[in-house]
Amino acid sequence: MKNLKSISTMLLSLFLMIFLLVGCNQENSIVQPNNPTNDQEALQKVVDGDDVIQSFEPNYNEDQAMQFVFGKVSAEIFPVKVGQRMRRINREFNATVEGDSAFGTLKTTFEGMLYIIAAYDSASANPFDTSLTLIQKPFTTTVTRNIIFKKRDSLNSLMNGWKIVAVSLPEGGTLTDNISIKSMKVFLPNGDTLNVTSPNDYYLSRSKGIRHLIPILSRFEPVKIQVEVSSVYQDPDFVTLTYGGVFKTHGLHRAKRKFEMVSEEFDGTFYNRVYEGTWRVNQFPGIKHAIVNAFPRLVIFDDQAPVESNSWGMPYVVK
Repeated sequence: MKNLKSISTMLLSLFLMIFLLVGCNQENSIVQPNNPTNDQEALQKVVDGDDVIQSFEPNYNEDQAMQFVFGKVSAEIFPVKVGQRMRRINREFNATVEGDSAFGTLKTTFEGMLYIIAAYDSASANPFDTSLTLIQKPFTTTVTRNIIFKKRDSLNSLMNGWKIVAVSLPEGGTLTDNISIKSMKVFLPNGDTLNVTSPNDYYLSRSKGIRHLIPILSRFEPVKIQVEVSSVYQDPDFVTLTYGGVFKTHGLHRAKRKFEMVSEEFDGTFYNRVYEGTWRVNQFPGIKHAIVNAFPRLVIFDDQAPVESNSWGMPYVVK
């Protein structure tokens, strides 16, 4: 009997993995201009080929439910793994050219599916129990970021006439006022701190100047992040960090961490909470994104609650 239970457990885990992977490996395509004929198309071509911008999606799209370690909770369901699958369905890029500079806005819409592998009994809340249930919650989110371009000194073609000199941080989420990220502090290993209160107005530069440089991190360095979240819900929120995935390998080496709440104040309408977490840079070099996702607790612990979320991101380079 023990062997039969072990085999059943393995089959359930394998089924859930195959179900998620098969449903998550279908890639959509967005038609891009092959031969730009004007500045607008040339700027879009530069954006489409930019490693920093493209590295956001492999970390925003988690592909499958990812495992966490939860403490004992009192809730309708007891999550074991949580993850979101994001499918890009639309992308809009618009730019304004002013002399040798251009200012662009990139807006990307995703269809999402939140996967929760959970038990309805706390005693069964472990990854190998055969009574686990796969819960799926569809949602839609839009991510925006701004981009600053400069004209190159020498022009070999219209497309090569422009380069990106700075990118804002991305922000996305569902259409809700019930939960929002208010600020994010990133404490870098070199002593610098990124203090962000409006992602689309916070720019990271490609070269030294008046803006912060895109962080360049060494392998295995620790990075601390502090996030302030405003929520109408009394229960503490579910705040996570997804990081480490490289877009050229479709998010390989991606990892996920859950933040811990360190303070809370109620202003009569909103609960203003501060969450902290530390993550360690993995050993794989490349251009990546670290993405903070904030959900109300009931989205994860109630099998019927609709998805509400807010997400901020930060590009970084592992050398």
